[in-house]
Amino acid sequence: MSKFTVGSIVKGKVTGIQPYGVFVALDEETQGLVHISEIAHGFVKDIHEHVKIGDEVTVKILSVDEKANKISLSIKATVSQPAQPLAEKKGKRQATIKTSVGGPRGFNTLKEKLQEWIEQSKREDLLNK
Repeated sequence: MSKFTVGSIVKGKVTGIQPYGVFVALDEETQGLVHISEIAHGFVKDIHEHVKIGDEVTVKILSVDEKANKISLSIKATVSQPAQPLAEKKGKRQATIKTSVGGPRGFNTLKEKLQEWIEQSKREDLLNK
């Protein structure tokens, strides 16, 4: 197991699929686990949609625990993430924030709001409420 180093990218063969992840044989004696969260970018509902037993996969070694005899692997770390904006991934439109004072408005920094709050605190009509 010491021949596998963290950060290395290696090829392996899928030997088992469980609801929580995929077992990958790295050589004749060594096998590691790709947790379901490390299979693909985005949400993975069914692992079988991504891999099947016997597939050859490229994995990155995330950790090696020689005492427990476990190797953690990642498939998604070897694949670049799709360049879609988050709003498109979810299929939702982005909303514009509107205030009752007027038109579209974004978030203000505390520095910008501070002066407004100071002015409000000095107003007589607000002090007597």
